[in-house]
Amino acid sequence: MIRSPWLYSAAMLGLLAAGANAQTVPTRAGFGNATPTPGRANPLTVPSTLPFQAPRFDQITDADYQPALERGMAEQIVEMRAIRVQRSTPTFQNTIEAMERSGRTLDRATQAFFGVAQANTNDTLDKTRSAMAPKMAQHDDAIYLDPQLFARVDTLYKQRDKLGLTSEQLQVLELYHSDFLHAGAQLGDADKTKLRALNTEISSATTAFQQQLLAATKAAALVVDDKAKLAGLSDAEIAAAAEGAKDRGMPGKYVLSLQNTTQQPALGSLTDRQTRAALFAKAWTRAEQGDANDTRALIVRIARLRAEKAKLLGYPNYAAYSLYDQMAKTPEAAKRFMAQLVPATAAEQRREAAELQRTIDASGTSYPLTPADWDYNSEKVRKAKYDLDQNELKPYFEISRVLTDGVFFAAGQLYGVTFKERRDIPVYQPDVRVFTVYDKDGSELGLMYFDYWKRDNKAGGAWMSNFVGQSRLLGTKPVVYNVANFTKPAPGQPALITFDDVTTMFHEFGHALHGLFANQTYPLVSGTNTARDWVEFPSQFNEHWALDPKILANYAKDYRSGAPMPATLVAKIKNAAKFNQGYELGELVAAATLDQEWHALPAGSTPADVDAFEAAKLAGIGLDTKDVPPRYRTSYFAHIWAGGYAAGYYAYLWTQMLDNDAYAWFMAHGGLTRANGQRFRDMILSKGHTEDYGPMFRAFYGKDPDIEPMLEDRGLTATATASK
Repeated sequence: MIRSPWLYSAAMLGLLAAGANAQTVPTRAGFGNATPTPGRANPLTVPSTLPFQAPRFDQITDADYQPALERGMAEQIVEMRAIRVQRSTPTFQNTIEAMERSGRTLDRATQAFFGVAQANTNDTLDKTRSAMAPKMAQHDDAIYLDPQLFARVDTLYKQRDKLGLTSEQLQVLELYHSDFLHAGAQLGDADKTKLRALNTEISSATTAFQQQLLAATKAAALVVDDKAKLAGLSDAEIAAAAEGAKDRGMPGKYVLSLQNTTQQPALGSLTDRQTRAALFAKAWTRAEQGDANDTRALIVRIARLRAEKAKLLGYPNYAAYSLYDQMAKTPEAAKRFMAQLVPATAAEQRREAAELQRTIDASGTSYPLTPADWDYNSEKVRKAKYDLDQNELKPYFEISRVLTDGVFFAAGQLYGVTFKERRDIPVYQPDVRVFTVYDKDGSELGLMYFDYWKRDNKAGGAWMSNFVGQSRLLGTKPVVYNVANFTKPAPGQPALITFDDVTTMFHEFGHALHGLFANQTYPLVSGTNTARDWVEFPSQFNEHWALDPKILANYAKDYRSGAPMPATLVAKIKNAAKFNQGYELGELVAAATLDQEWHALPAGSTPADVDAFEAAKLAGIGLDTKDVPPRYRTSYFAHIWAGGYAAGYYAYLWTQMLDNDAYAWFMAHGGLTRANGQRFRDMILSKGHTEDYGPMFRAFYGKDPDIEPMLEDRGLTATATASK
């Protein structure tokens, strides 16, 4: 396959407390040995001998990646040259299928490298990423801008109706042709030279952004000297903060590390308003300190370069260029969709803000509501309305039980799959757990890794990707991983998580199922190799099962006694599920709008002042962005500047529409049943991109996507109707 994984480095995107069930693994680069033994073969240049061809993390060192990537590129160029210069008339087998077989070393090295560089980076890996980013961009251009390769693909495309291709082969051919055109295959030589330079510069800039943001986020952690300033946090959270300070060489202090979003988990609990304000300010300005990690100059550069690239390729802006192969198709369609959400969301925000201000005024210490105060006071309202205390829930969410008795159990009920932990597969970090996944007939389906705990050298957020992709052509089964950033408990403390964390586990595992159930011949259309506004559909759909009565009863048990969660507490969770939706939907719409606005800029119009542009665009949304800031501010919006979601962040909202439609279908047809699960697997999860998304969805749902189930799921239907 020649669609380089380098361009999709942040995909999308279960561990125990220290010492419990820890895997014994050989020393590996990243937590031990970064130097290969002289004279040994590079383990990335040959197929792995491990089950499922899993990466040999017991043998791979940090110094292996760059040579393997460079060798992989060289090998693929030779393979492409053999395709290009052959005298035989182009056939699907000697051209398209040969391209799909190419790049095996490069794919193996890239998948392993990005898995580790995203989750467990260090100076060596950062240097490798910086060195290789422009080389990989140049490598892709060497293929996609090759006129002889394109001529062969174009010849087949023009004859496609006469070639007797299977439906999957026809789809692969059409995608190759489209990808070549989109990459600039029809440009003249002078414009191809310009495009190569742009691609190289964009690749270097996005890599630099990711590295600067990681450093900025680490540096912006809030250091607290006085334990009293952490009042409201649990003993376990305070112990984790103390442990984090020790890790940074600051014994006696407390460190609250930042997650990648604007709001921070501790803001819902901290009683000291000064500490809340300080933590929010750290999050909001993390990448705007005017130092070496300030990302704003890079953002202006990336936006300018992308706009220039879009113009060169015949598009009015980068959003139009980026959305050509998405389900929405155009930026205008994405904006129309989001505009439908604004009236109901704005009305709910006004109601929520007024309610929170009344709560503040009644507290005896009145002050004007700010974003730093929202979560703390919304927790008060939540407790008053629903008598729901998040700390009351945590004892029922021990992470290993959530994984095995919740996430795995739901997959078994829906799809018949089972899981068995194994300790013979080497990992890149000692906390990582590995499972073999078995299909309903007992056959091996694939391999699954879980890396859940936050580390300073891990990119923010949560994601899924593959170490090995599924392909019948290549004889490979999926090797999939889930990564998250949950707060690891201090030694000796139970591994308890929030219900939001539980939801994240179900979400990322939805991506994993999409990868594990892949059943394609060709890598290009296998598994999660789909559009951004489709790939989040299976993951967000899977979140629904976290609160299914049968599933919840199986995993929500007190870690001390094993007692199930009381029915009264379950009712509180469900009653509170639609709480604070003005905020939660508003922060997503605001972020998605920023993304669209940055990428709607035509060439030559990139603003120099990032903050002024952001403020102007937020003011025009029609939402309360003063009290409800975007989930990601421009300066730390990793999804769009380094994560493959440029002009595509709306996809999270778009796919919520799809997932709520699908869940509504399930509820209308018996809910959680094997028959329903099998139908969803057969018609959605196992299809990859072998069909166009609109017809695929209509075949399952029975009609085009409908926004009403999404609004109803958030409790906004009545408001939306009143606002129309």
